[in-house]
Amino acid sequence: MDVGAGTHTQPHAPHATESARAPGAKKTQPMDALIIEGGRPLAGRVPISGAKNAALPVMAAALLAPGEHVLRNVPSLADTRTMARVLEKLGARVEFNDHVCRIDTTRVNSVEAPYDLVRTMRASIYVLGPLLARFAAARVSLPGGCAWGPRPVNLHLEGLNAMGAALDIDHGYIVGKSVKLAGAHIRHETVSVGATAQIMMAATLASGTTIIEGAAVEPDITELGRVLIACGARIDGLGTRTVSIHGVERLQPIDCTIIPDRIEAATFLAAAAITGG
Repeated sequence: MDVGAGTHTQPHAPHATESARAPGAKKTQPMDALIIEGGRPLAGRVPISGAKNAALPVMAAALLAPGEHVLRNVPSLADTRTMARVLEKLGARVEFNDHVCRIDTTRVNSVEAPYDLVRTMRASIYVLGPLLARFAAARVSLPGGCAWGPRPVNLHLEGLNAMGAALDIDHGYIVGKSVKLAGAHIRHETVSVGATAQIMMAATLASGTTIIEGAAVEPDITELGRVLIACGARIDGLGTRTVSIHGVERLQPIDCTIIPDRIEAATFLAAAAITGG
């Protein structure tokens, strides 16, 4: 990404927190403060990381299709590492190497996503729909355990219920069973990126057609839809408030590249603009 004319750039400081380190990296001490000497134009070229909020549901969607999925441009962050650990707990084999994430879901043998992982990262709940769609069962901790917190997952649960899943809350876990998910007409009065992604994933293997009214239109949703279509899903209306998902019998593994992070890109553009770079 070009952030202005010129080539004067400062190298990026390495990540200082242990949670963001890649395996094998040397341990560093957390920084107490960043000291920034301003007053100079910023210019040059910088690479833009993959979008975390696009990568997380795509990682969960790998559960829908047995086989090895290759996801490129995946940011190496605590959240993506946590999602990898959740998938490993379910029996998947996950490898990270130079922002390439390989996920083999052939031998997934568990439907339980435990509290100790889900509590650290809300997006872990994305595995709920894929587990129900592929295995007709799931046991996934609520993101806050027994406490639902400020962003409840009721829209996720209502959508899956409408598709035929029998869901109960048992000691802080969402316990789900379904003989076969079926298409449904789902209306969201409140737009939810998470619920839209959850229902889209579950609906890909459901019988019949699922229609989501009030669907989210963020790039993270269109990216997930693009990946699902490449896997063999039939989806219409991506990028609009009404999305239709026509269920198919099976999906295929995919090799894909995650879109760049728009917030990171905008940050560099703004920095160059306000410094006159």
